[in-house]
Amino acid sequence: MNDQKKIGIEPDVWEPLKAFTTARIALGKTGISIPLKESLQFKLAHAHAKDAVYSHLNVVDLQKILVDTGLPVHCVHSRAENRDIYLQRPDLGRLLDDKSSEQLRQLNSPPADISLIVADGLSATAVMKNAGPVVHLLIEKAQQAGFSLSPILLVEQGRVAITDAIGEILRPRLTIILIGERPGLSSFDSMGAYLTYAPMPGLTDERRNCISNIREQGLSALIAVDKLMYLIHSAFRLQLTGVALKDNKGLEDSGLRGKIAE
Repeated sequence: MNDQKKIGIEPDVWEPLKAFTTARIALGKTGISIPLKESLQFKLAHAHAKDAVYSHLNVVDLQKILVDTGLPVHCVHSRAENRDIYLQRPDLGRLLDDKSSEQLRQLNSPPADISLIVADGLSATAVMKNAGPVVHLLIEKAQQAGFSLSPILLVEQGRVAITDAIGEILRPRLTIILIGERPGLSSFDSMGAYLTYAPMPGLTDERRNCISNIREQGLSALIAVDKLMYLIHSAFRLQLTGVALKDNKGLEDSGLRGKIAE
């Protein structure tokens, strides 16, 4: 008799599927309720998610992590002065404050192929855990491919569309923002990457591509950068990003893309 039966917990037939996902499945039950252990784990996961939303982007530590990339690292801020305003006014997180706008203009940085941006988003925890390896590997791959890069920008209280405000000033061909995603109950440390070709104010999210769930238990840095490089090459070839740009790498590698087109 296993431990669950000893304490009166009915086993769940979905239990074997837990080997393939961190989602909250196969919790079991005690009478008409879920087991106490699962109830406490749910509350802990909820607490982690709330903490992640209010976590702080440690720009000093992040600068130290990125200093050996060989690129200058600059810190800027959105128009959301603090976390409460950021959560209440999403529109302000999409715009640079006046000081940051002037700071970028004074860089006099020539237009580059790629502008790489790192923002706290809805989980600075995710960025602090995952941004370093992705940035280092992405810069290495991009430079090997012959792409020029603008200085790295760290954005406090930033949302995805702040790339458009940055793009208006720096004029890169493409922006990539690494940003903390909305925390889930099993993924409070998930980071996303958004690509925008020809960024400018007024664009909508259908003009962007997203790679999600970049974290230790999700998409590794190596796989994420591989996908990013595929999309970068495709974006420059097609001169667009968004719904018209598909990640067909798996089909191309298997030789199925041409067959499907036929």
